[in-house]
Amino acid sequence: TEVTEKLEEVVMVWTKQIGQILVESEQIRREADDVGPSAELEYWKSRMSSFNSLLDEIKSSRVKKIISVLQAARSKTLKQWKELDGRITIAANEAKDNVRYLYTLEKFFGPLASSSPVMMEHIPSLMNTICLIYCTSPYYNTSERMTSLFLKITNQMINTCKTYLCEG
Repeated sequence: TEVTEKLEEVVMVWTKQIGQILVESEQIRREADDVGPSAELEYWKSRMSSFNSLLDEIKSSRVKKIISVLQAARSKTLKQWKELDGRITIAANEAKDNVRYLYTLEKFFGPLASSSPVMMEHIPSLMNTICLIYCTSPYYNTSERMTSLFLKITNQMINTCKTYLCEG
């Protein structure tokens, strides 16, 4: 019983820490007003890395042993742990999926950033790719995600046009 109590304390600390990570990951991002679409890809790559590391830690043998002991003891702390484990898995899958879809846009980042209005010829293909992402991605097809992406693309286009006008 004493060992179980100590292990429950450890799991409660982990639960609190992981809960905090999840809360922070769900908060609204604060970004500069002129950030471009490559920042969106970098954000999701960073998030994917963080959640994959967290998943690796949770799947480690040390954690599995502790969870096994608590399962054998029928600990009530496992209900909250399993819920958090599921949320982390979903967050990691979302980040991985979003990175995969955003990589399909990466070929447009260079033309959008080139200091010439030539970028206009790439807009139809870019819009088709975004439409494909919206129609097929299980996570990225929300109005919030699309609005954020379109805002960043628009920012990049404005920055490119400003540069072109100032240099010309």
